[in-house]
Order: sequence, then C-alpha cells, then structure tokens
Amino acid sequence: MTGYGKSSLMKEGRNITVEMRSLNSKGLELNMKFPSAYRQYEFVWRNHINNALERGKVDVGIVIEETQADISNTVNTNLLKNYLKQLNAICEETNTSKDGVLDSALKLPGVIQNTQETKAEEVKAEIFDLLNQALEEMKLFRHTEGSGLEKELVARVNLILENLSEIEKEEPQRTKTIRTNLKENLQAIQNNVSIDSNRLEQEMIYYLEKLDITEEVVRLKSHCKYFFDILEENIGLKGRKLAFVSQEMGREINTIGSKANDKDLQKMVVQMKDELEKIKEQLNNVL
Repeated sequence: MTGYGKSSLMKEGRNITVEMRSLNSKGLELNMKFPSAYRQYEFVWRNHINNALERGKVDVGIVIEETQADISNTVNTNLLKNYLKQLNAICEETNTSKDGVLDSALKLPGVIQNTQETKAEEVKAEIFDLLNQALEEMKLFRHTEGSGLEKELVARVNLILENLSEIEKEEPQRTKTIRTNLKENLQAIQNNVSIDSNRLEQEMIYYLEKLDITEEVVRLKSHCKYFFDILEENIGLKGRKLAFVSQEMGREINTIGSKANDKDLQKMVVQMKDELEKIKEQLNNVL
C-alpha cells in the first residue's frame, strides 16, 4: 500500500502541485491540505480519491503558488462609468452636490469584484486533472512494488513447502522410532507387569494416530496452493484473503509442531514458522 505520486502545472502566472504519499493501513485514512479558497471542492476530491484507493494512510497536498502579483479585488470600470453617468445626471437634475458620488458608486453592486472566487473556479478542472495524474503515478508505484512483493511471497511459501517435503520424508522414520521406543519401554517392564497384547496394540495404534500429521500435511499443502491461486487471480483486493489463508497455514504448522515429538521435525517447523511470520509482515503491504 505504500506509494508516491506527484504532478504539477505552470500556467497563467501560477504553479499548481499535487503530491500524494501512501503508507500501510487497515482501511483508507485520507488527509488533505490545500488553500482555503478551494474548500468547497474538498468533498468532490475526497470521493474521487476514495473510489481510486481502497486502502492506505494517504496524505494529499495541493499547493498553488502565484508567480505574478495577485490582485484579489478589481474594479469593473465599465459598470462604474455607467453608475457615475447616471448619478451625475441625477445630481444635475436635482441640483445636488456631486461630492462623494465616486465613493457611493464604488459601493454599488458589481463594481468591486473579488477575483479569488473566479480564479478558484478556473483552476478547479486543472487541479482535478493533476489529482488524476498523481493517482495514476501512485498506482504505478504500487504495482511495481507489488510485483516485487509477489515474487518474495512466492519464494517464502515455496520454502515452507520445501520444509514440508522434508517432514514427509522423515515421517516414516519418526513413526517407526516412536513405535520402537514404546516397545522397548514396555519390554523393560514386561517381567513385572502382565500385558494384554491385543490391548497393547490398540493403545499403540491410538497413540500413533494422535501423533499422526498426515492430515495436517495435506491441509497445509492445500492452503499453500490456494495462496498461489489467489496471487494469480485477476482481482483488485487480495490482501485480506491472503491474510486469512496465512492464518490457516499457521494453524496447520502449529499442529504439526505440537505432534512432531521429534527434534529434527521441530527444527523444520520452526523454519516454517519463521517464513510464515515474514509472509504475514509483507502482507501488510498488500491491498
């Protein structure tokens, strides 16, 4: 979700710059800074960005620099002349002094015009275009980062599968060792205890089934495959689905670890847990 985008425009005595930064976040947190004269457009801009960026802590800055003298108020000279012409005519007809006629005319509607509002309306479309350009640049940044991240995630999952393959190779020997140890321990006390051989076999089968990891191995393989399938899906949001699958992978790895009862298998389980933690950490960057 990290990203950066910037666009700028120099036109008619002003520089406009739009800059965006994005960090990881569970949802979309949008913070915008721009000149107060453009406050009326904030709602439109926010909605547009919300639709374009689903997640991330996003900071948007819009800076407008005037490169020429800014005269906020101007005089509508044509309107002022018409007002003066009419007022002077009235003064002559009523034989009234013309002192203060100019001051009065300047206070009439439309004579003094505030150009700030007009300017804001003129540059609104330009700012919107720059927002789109910055958004596209940020999306490209995210896409590039995502491609590298996907390769790393695939590599991590493959390392889990490699360790799982080693566990499968060791599993027959582990089972054999457990069975042998049980028999040796029972043999040591056989002279002092009467043992029902049928019951013993049942107990051993039960015990070995409790330590059997076949089901967990199969499920973990399935979760890894599903993880790869999600990465290849042509969908917009994958982060939450991948996070859920990684949790399921963690459950199976933990269960294998609790059943392992073997130091070599425990080492492989620890390596798988380490890779899974790295995967979960990287998934914070995935939308």
